[in-house]
Amino acid sequence: MPGRIPQTFIDDLLNRVDIVEVIDARVPLKKAGHEYKACCPFHGEKTPSFTVSSNKQFYHCFGCGAHGTALGFVMEYDHLGFPEAVEELAHSVGMQVPHEEGKAANAAPSLEPQYALMERCDQFFRQQLRQHAQSKRAVDYLKARGLSGEIAAEYGLGFAPPGYDNLLNTLAPDESTRDHLQRLGMLKRRDEGGGYYDFFRDRIVFPIRDKRGRTIAFGGRILDDGTPKYLNSPETVLFHKGRELYGLYEARKALRHIDRLLVVEGYMDTVALAQFDIRNAVATLGTATTPEHLGQLFRVTHEVVFCFDGDRAGRQAAWRALENSLPVIKEG
Repeated sequence: MPGRIPQTFIDDLLNRVDIVEVIDARVPLKKAGHEYKACCPFHGEKTPSFTVSSNKQFYHCFGCGAHGTALGFVMEYDHLGFPEAVEELAHSVGMQVPHEEGKAANAAPSLEPQYALMERCDQFFRQQLRQHAQSKRAVDYLKARGLSGEIAAEYGLGFAPPGYDNLLNTLAPDESTRDHLQRLGMLKRRDEGGGYYDFFRDRIVFPIRDKRGRTIAFGGRILDDGTPKYLNSPETVLFHKGRELYGLYEARKALRHIDRLLVVEGYMDTVALAQFDIRNAVATLGTATTPEHLGQLFRVTHEVVFCFDGDRAGRQAAWRALENSLPVIKEG
């Protein structure tokens, strides 16, 4: 018989799921200011009094008093016991449910320190774009691509300065922090002599956000003709490129209803379209469109359009996306 599910895992699970997405898949929600509304699924009503807060990750009905987290909603709405509801939510975000055996728990430690550290990296890059002595090169590049300061700020664009130890010296004064940053893909270990160096150097930096808006990784665009042109964070405990879509958080934040999503090739395509008020574009992260990507897309919209380059690689990527789409297409 499986042991108790560790509380740390439940906390991390609730940090990973988005209550709006969980409830909207069962009860269609409508945006109402900073919150979402619907007629309460737990008692009959004609005027919506059921509200869902994305910021608080909490639901409340002002009619019958029902309230709680995503986990509580799944238990009540799907008529599931606590362990089954945890399994259901964990499966939706690709997590494996651990169980305690005797006194030894096999739960992973909380991920909150990692999220906080990535947020510090995000703020560092944004500050460098505003203040670093060489940031004008990055600003001039973005202006040449037609981007305004407002769009750059909305998407959180930053600048990784040239040099090997800018982030290292600013955010990692001790060995423990350096080790954490290395595990999060922000530093690399030197092959010889020990020590670390910055992963992103002399690049425009694009923060990759999860559906809750938390920075989980970065993409970097080089400013000259060097290679690789684009560099993505490696996969980490927070970031799995086959499950994340660049720009999805921003699209959901900008649009109340999303009738169609455009899947484009890269960061700059997404941001450039946003500059022209096309706010429903997202991009995969250096990988083919996966069934997990499509699951996320179809939970947000009913129509997906792939818009890739017309070269051979783009046509091949479009065909693979079509093939991966067929198994997940259903009525409606």
